[in-house]
Amino acid sequence: MALNLNKTRNFGIVAHIDSGKTTVSERILYYTGKKHKIGEVHEGASTTDWMKEEAERGITITAAAVFCNWKDTYINLIDTPGHVDFTAEVERSCRVLDGAVVVFCSVGGVQAQSETVWRQANKYKVPRLVFVNKMDRMGANFEKVVGQVKERLGANPCPIQMPVGQGEEFQGVVDLLGMKYYTFEGENGEDQIEHEIPAEHLEEAKKKRDRMIEIVAGESDALMEKYLESGTLSNEEIVEGLKHGCMHFKLQPMLLGSALKNKGVQLLLDAVIAYLPNPIESHNMTQFALDDTLKANPEPTKPDPKAPLRAMVFKIMNMPQLGDVSFVRVYQGQINEGDQLVCMPSGKTERASRMVKLVGAAPHKISDSPAGDICALVGLKNTQTGDTLCAPSDNKPMLLEGITFAKPVITMAIEPKSNADKEKLAYALARLEREDPTFKKWTDPETSQLIIAGMGELHLEVLSHRIRDEYKVDAIVGKPKVSYRETITKKIEIRGKHVKQSGGRGQYGDCILEIRPLTEEEIAAGHEIIFEDAIRGGTIPKEYRAPIEEGVRSALTRGHISGFPTINVHVKLIDGSYHDVDSSQEAFIAAGSLAIREAYPKLGCVVLEPWMKVEVETPDQFTGTIMGSLQSKRAMITETLDRGVNKIIRCEVPLEGMFGYTTDLRSMSQGRASYSMEPANYKPVPAALVAAIAKKS
Repeated sequence: MALNLNKTRNFGIVAHIDSGKTTVSERILYYTGKKHKIGEVHEGASTTDWMKEEAERGITITAAAVFCNWKDTYINLIDTPGHVDFTAEVERSCRVLDGAVVVFCSVGGVQAQSETVWRQANKYKVPRLVFVNKMDRMGANFEKVVGQVKERLGANPCPIQMPVGQGEEFQGVVDLLGMKYYTFEGENGEDQIEHEIPAEHLEEAKKKRDRMIEIVAGESDALMEKYLESGTLSNEEIVEGLKHGCMHFKLQPMLLGSALKNKGVQLLLDAVIAYLPNPIESHNMTQFALDDTLKANPEPTKPDPKAPLRAMVFKIMNMPQLGDVSFVRVYQGQINEGDQLVCMPSGKTERASRMVKLVGAAPHKISDSPAGDICALVGLKNTQTGDTLCAPSDNKPMLLEGITFAKPVITMAIEPKSNADKEKLAYALARLEREDPTFKKWTDPETSQLIIAGMGELHLEVLSHRIRDEYKVDAIVGKPKVSYRETITKKIEIRGKHVKQSGGRGQYGDCILEIRPLTEEEIAAGHEIIFEDAIRGGTIPKEYRAPIEEGVRSALTRGHISGFPTINVHVKLIDGSYHDVDSSQEAFIAAGSLAIREAYPKLGCVVLEPWMKVEVETPDQFTGTIMGSLQSKRAMITETLDRGVNKIIRCEVPLEGMFGYTTDLRSMSQGRASYSMEPANYKPVPAALVAAIAKKS
């Protein structure tokens, strides 16, 4: 298909759980004519929540890509989950989007997961608009949310609309740019009616417009100069300033409405087209050569369909009626139906035998997908999330910068009910692991139990239900367990010397390692283990150095105190020796492993446990009981504040104490309190608890 890149928008909807993202997506599909009936989340009928688990739970679990047209602009839209257990879906979506709409509840404001998705958008340099939803709810307060976006997110919100009424009195939206008042009438709010601003709101609207102009003027020296000269800016200058500021992360236009009551969504679509970038204007996506391991010389991609193909597989999903579906963002070149493709970095080949666009689970056949587009390829077998697709004829295949995912924090054992289900379970787990980079499986070498790991109780519960429902496997799932870790506190130098002579050729491997804890900067950069080859000269030939690293990493997978993996370790290979005849790769693997095992007693090892950021919202009368329960779980209370008639308790809590907390919280608050949770960091386990953990492990 021919794609006018100036008239194309690739954007996603991100937010804290229950802010109304999927309801906004449903209205977008309805108003753009892609659907003729609105499907409501509470009825389990929304288009983007097509999975059985999503319909039953009323939440988004997997990011869903849809396409539509608004006025003369082509839109690719991704609706993402809000629950922290499925944050990988937001991560991979942010990686390929040109812009985002961040949705906030007008009552809840900036909540825990709001901060997470905002950080993810910052990480991938995604320009964003803000939509304050649920303006019809009791306690709605647009100005309060504006303040929270500024204070809690460190953003520069620029309201370009003003509500007429809030809560039950919410009637419509004032556009501060055109200075018009809009109401939304008809059965589903499809008739956007323009009015003059009511006299009683005109003065306030003028003040809000002046404030908007001040924020926009501060976006650039040129606009500030014009503003100081004339005391105002023209509408064209305001639009230019809003778009430039949005695209360069200097400000975030803020809009409002009520998606459920069909108010404000058409104006949001207008703002997406006006202020979010098209694929040409989007932040430069870089590529680098396969041998450029340090990414020292990246090149920007060109959104040109005639350039060499550069596309990223950002999501893999097993879908009903389609099977394996790989979602792809095309950055450069074009994919045509039937094309041969090469997956990098593996070098494996694929064929684009079937290409589709999706609206929920419904496929729409296409024959090509040019630069700037998002599509889905059916039946690819060798691709992984984050792979770059190139053409076989490309004599300089390149890699696009990949996607980083959080490590699992919770584990549980799983086993088939019968031997007949054994192979089916292995197949199901392999498929799920390919789909979800935050889901892992392995066999415990000591107990021979099959272990699965994920981001939380809900994550593993959903996956175990999918194993049962989609793959028809009867499996027994154990209770969740915390993924503890170990680390070191001291720096030492150690020698690992593996010498064995048993007749014939012997084994000889010898290495000297310097071992120290990682610095805070190295940990912040995402490192867990760094191995550095610091040998200068030929005391150990190059072909034996990688085996030393292999032995080191293998030994670090089992810690000294409780057998949990050791993290946050820097290992430097500084010296060693070899034997002309007896040295081998196996001998140096053994030497590296031996060095770590002998170093453990001297490294001051400690056990670490994952801590979570928790935010509880509760009616005031239950605050004392809930705070007491959190403190009994070793919680560190960081903040308490008012949110309307409710209290907000923010704290950090060890994950170990939070299993089953949903049930506890309901019983303590008569079902009226709620909480959200996200990973914070790993902290040392108190000495009094280490022995119990070691015994249990």
